[in-house]
Amino acid sequence: MAERETTIMTATPPREPAAAGGRPLRDHALRLTLTNEVHARPPESLSAPVRATMLAMLSGEGAGETDRRHLEALCDWAGVARPPQGATHHSASFGSFRLKWERHTEFSTWTVFRPSARPGGALAGMLVDPFVEPAVNAVPREWLHGLPGELMVGIHVAVLDADTPEPSANMMAAMFGSESYVGSRIAGRSATAWTDFRIHGDGFSRMLVADHSMTPRQTGRVVQRLLEIETYRVMALLALPVARGVLPRINPIESDLAELTTRVATLRGLQDERDLLDRLTLLAAQTEQIAAETSYRFGAARAYHELVEKRIEELREIRIEGIQTVREFMDRRLTPAIRTCEAVEQRLTSLSQRVARTSNLLRTRVEIAVEGQNAELLQSMDRRAQLQLRLQETVEGLSVVAISYYLVGIVGYAAKGLKGFGLKVDPDMLVGLMIPVVILFVWSGVRRIRKVITGEH
Repeated sequence: MAERETTIMTATPPREPAAAGGRPLRDHALRLTLTNEVHARPPESLSAPVRATMLAMLSGEGAGETDRRHLEALCDWAGVARPPQGATHHSASFGSFRLKWERHTEFSTWTVFRPSARPGGALAGMLVDPFVEPAVNAVPREWLHGLPGELMVGIHVAVLDADTPEPSANMMAAMFGSESYVGSRIAGRSATAWTDFRIHGDGFSRMLVADHSMTPRQTGRVVQRLLEIETYRVMALLALPVARGVLPRINPIESDLAELTTRVATLRGLQDERDLLDRLTLLAAQTEQIAAETSYRFGAARAYHELVEKRIEELREIRIEGIQTVREFMDRRLTPAIRTCEAVEQRLTSLSQRVARTSNLLRTRVEIAVEGQNAELLQSMDRRAQLQLRLQETVEGLSVVAISYYLVGIVGYAAKGLKGFGLKVDPDMLVGLMIPVVILFVWSGVRRIRKVITGEH
């Protein structure tokens, strides 16, 4: 096998910068990582003619370690250096081909690069079908079939050099199977790109790039942008089946909510309010469940669509007369699907807000009813307190009379006893004189006792 080389992005830890007086400054723990983040996933340097095949495998979050171990198996087979621990991208030469692996949030891309053979002899200067022998054919089949995840995007890319004539309309129709392809001058007219965004009989899409005057680094950037446009387009469309799937669940919730909102104004009792609150709680739970199931997918679709828009802008397209540009194709095919997802997401948000408003309306009604009941209860308590006060005053008066009566009786018996001992005492007169004194004494005592019990001053 031809000589192999591997290139990975590494960074030699810098020496600590010295402050005034020669004392070293302490680096933040993330300084090196954050600095190198802007240099992650650099484009390959490509010289035309070259072919590439990109596979986007949807493996879900947390599958990066599985992808890396699978790449290590290929590195061991070819005898090249493994990717470092924790790596999220790696590029290496495996002799007859070059492989670039990139790990994204929920998928990985595996891109194979392989130089194209220049036709010679009688075929020199002529265009040979660039998709006959794709780059992926150089990869070991067993290893390729074991890629983790499920295939979401598969693309063959062919970059023609400046010596190869630009294909005619008939040649393009033959390569893409129809005349329904798009294309434009890109990168300041230094290249031309065509694609049809369709899956062909071999299970792959096709992109053709004619290099007029690009540098190798520019060629790598253009190819990477084209591959990312197709990858992010498909990943963004993952939200469309989700949006269509939740619509039948949203419709009955909206109908029930409209009915319940109308019933709020006609409630007649506590039981009606409880029934309505139970139904509103159920609708709120259903709405939040749908929102939780779809929020990640809709958010990812927005992010992917923004990346597609950014990559198209970076192409700097110039129209080829009679051919639809990539931006026009996306505006007609991708943008409406994304708008559908956004509309469903907005509909869910609006539904959640409406459920909350109806719940608040019902809560306000219940609070007003409770406040009315509390006011009536306070009035009833006030009346009872007044009755109790009057009853207490009556009891106190009766107590004064009763106690005074008994005390006056005791005084009468005492006067009669004194008269029996020979003292000149008129019992009736003494009792009559003591009545007001006894009453005043008893009333004063009862009042003092009440003040002690009630804490009055």
